[in-house]
Amino acid sequence: MAEAVLNNGSYFVGWGTLALINAGLAQGKGRGGFNWFLISLLLGPIATFLLVVMPDMRWQS
Repeated sequence: MAEAVLNNGSYFVGWGTLALINAGLAQGKGRGGFNWFLISLLLGPIATFLLVVMPDMRWQS
């Protein structure tokens, strides 16, 4: 089963899509989108969790 997912590339497309979503989420919270895109490529769903629980930077002085 895992080989079928890796052979057609859908796993990598999904991982890249998650990284793009995380970049947008990071920008919406006042953080660097490109940096979080790169972090997301490495950490995937863990980066999503970190972005969700971290405080919003836009409203801090």
